[in-house]
Amino acid sequence: MQRAAYELAFNALKYQELLETILLDSSFYLTQPLPDDQMSLVVVILYDLQERKFVPRKCDWDEFIKDVRDVELHLDRFASKFAASLARWRIKHELVSIECMLPENVRIKQERASSLMLYAWVNSLKSSLDEVHGVLGRAGFSRMRSIGQLQGKTYCQDPHCEDILVFPVQMKAQLDCTNLLSNHKLIVQDKACCVGPNAACRLLQEAKNGDVLMAGCFSGLTVSHTASLISLKQKSAGNDKSTVFMCVGDRTEAQRENLQRVVNTMGCKNVKLIPGDFHSLDRRSKQYQKVRVILLAPKSSLSAISNPMEFILQEDGDTDLLQDLARGSIAKSKLESLVLQQKKDIDHAMQFPKILSVIYTTYSSHPEENEEVVRAVFEQARACGENGGSQTSLSPFSSPLDSKDQFFKLDPTQHNNGCFMAIFTREAPHDVKDAAADLPADGKKTGKSQRKKSQSSHSVRLIRREAKTNGSSTSIKKTSVPSPKVKESAEVLLARITSRDSQKSRNLSTWRKLTAGVILLFMVFTFHLRLRQRSKSPLT
Repeated sequence: MQRAAYELAFNALKYQELLETILLDSSFYLTQPLPDDQMSLVVVILYDLQERKFVPRKCDWDEFIKDVRDVELHLDRFASKFAASLARWRIKHELVSIECMLPENVRIKQERASSLMLYAWVNSLKSSLDEVHGVLGRAGFSRMRSIGQLQGKTYCQDPHCEDILVFPVQMKAQLDCTNLLSNHKLIVQDKACCVGPNAACRLLQEAKNGDVLMAGCFSGLTVSHTASLISLKQKSAGNDKSTVFMCVGDRTEAQRENLQRVVNTMGCKNVKLIPGDFHSLDRRSKQYQKVRVILLAPKSSLSAISNPMEFILQEDGDTDLLQDLARGSIAKSKLESLVLQQKKDIDHAMQFPKILSVIYTTYSSHPEENEEVVRAVFEQARACGENGGSQTSLSPFSSPLDSKDQFFKLDPTQHNNGCFMAIFTREAPHDVKDAAADLPADGKKTGKSQRKKSQSSHSVRLIRREAKTNGSSTSIKKTSVPSPKVKESAEVLLARITSRDSQKSRNLSTWRKLTAGVILLFMVFTFHLRLRQRSKSPLT
């Protein structure tokens, strides 16, 4: 029900300008004055009304909500005028359907969203890849070699992450019948969220031992995936001592409880939630001296996600982005704010004394959030005295192929959403294996010389691989970063960048200011009951 409410509000945002035009052209606003605080409700109900071809909905009095019903009755009396206004608008603009009015990038995302594959990772805490293959085989699924061959009751292994299986989205019901999903042996999740955990597992395995610290926009599923992969690798190596720390200081109490519930349901016993904010953590605390890998997913624009509504709900994302996503662009000021926070997160992660790798991930297609952020941090590290980068491969996405690229980038396609990942690595200090032993009781080193020695031994490296998956082929690229010539800090550069619309009609001025948050919050809590009728209606 929550998903349906958000979807209806999100679609109303996409067509807000058209809905406003219909209301003005039909003189609804002049003849049916309503309080300003109900105008968001008017827009959403009008969208639902046109989806039903302007056929009034039969009201179930058991689900009667007075405010909603009053607005609905006002709109129903203008149904024929609304239909005529919409017809005139389509003729004037020569459009076959209202979808044609959407920005091109929004239309492309809608088309891709309808054909995205179903991705699911194997929960090694409750099953194994061999067991899942066996269950699927007995259920009539055929294993194929590539995504391009998937059709009907088929599946294949993901070309980038070996624990991920890919299915046609229409096979969700057949998967339900296998009980793999209900028993939490196979977990459905977007592939873009699974790249980071796989990279973290590989890096920790090469570090021989240690913990993982996660910070950012991670759902309980992503935390569980990371813990599951690490447990599997360490169990096979006879070592099961690593802990996955997750910072939840920026979450509400309800979100923390839900995250803990998901982790428990998945069978994770190596996860510890940290109530503090990531930036408030004492990086020299004894508790974090075994942390070797930090996995970051700061808030991003989600511009590489084709189905943002579903993604935000599953991944506990930021609903404030919905208005920007609905119109297909993000305000410059908001993008700059995101970039500033992303850089701060990487800076803070790199200051942990025993860290060997920092994995930075986004779900954005904007270079400002991806390559430019990483280069700014790298340049700052080099300017502070860091050494040149090592070419040793630490990532499961690395390759011996020579190229000029530096980051991993999965472009959005009809099969998958997009993501970006950069891996910062540095050479291990000589005392990294005995990190906890050589600390005083208060968990801090003494003397500036030791800190300086630790910093000077760091070697920063960036890995990039640009994966363009068309079902069977992948392009992989890697190189080192050229020595930068920087005299200013990244903060100063960013501040310099950050230092660089006609009034509408009076009838529109009030409710043009209504934001996505007003619509969403109002609709989720007061309008969701009405949505059940939508599914019962014979016309859609």
